[in-house]
Amino acid sequence: MVLTIPNILTLLRIALIPLLFVVYFSSLDNAKPIAAIIFIAAAITDWLDGYLARKLQQSSAFGAFLDPVADKLIVCIALVLVLYKHPSMFVLVPSLVIIGREITVSALREWMAELGRRGKVAVSNLGKLKTTVQMISITLLLWHESILGLPIYVIGQYLLALAAVLTVISMLDYLTAAFAED
Repeated sequence: MVLTIPNILTLLRIALIPLLFVVYFSSLDNAKPIAAIIFIAAAITDWLDGYLARKLQQSSAFGAFLDPVADKLIVCIALVLVLYKHPSMFVLVPSLVIIGREITVSALREWMAELGRRGKVAVSNLGKLKTTVQMISITLLLWHESILGLPIYVIGQYLLALAAVLTVISMLDYLTAAFAED
């Protein structure tokens, strides 16, 4: 394994997970906003590692494997943290949809790779939109506190519901592409 800048950023995203956990459950006055900022940093590394891998021509098999794992880990763990502190059906149901989709699409991609057809389930623009809405919603849910009178947590819940809808649509797109005849 060669440590490239994109791979280092992906490893950094994984390293941010314990920090996110510790800060979110700490007794710091601004623990939730700080946790949200940590999550934002992780989301930025998600975008930046892919951009740099293409720009610097540093794509690697290790990076292609680790990047989606890092993404799924931080998203799933952040959702569980929010649910633990603020149990709500409005967060639970979309979280279950999102986590279920991530497992399904990961398994589908692995299966398609086994068949030598991984390109049929490459990341789509809809998948990127889903990820963007998901990252914004989770950031707002982690932040939790109102800003300038805006109900950040409630906005985060609505965006999480939208992310869950986009999640189902993108999963159906991937499944359709995977099973389409050549």
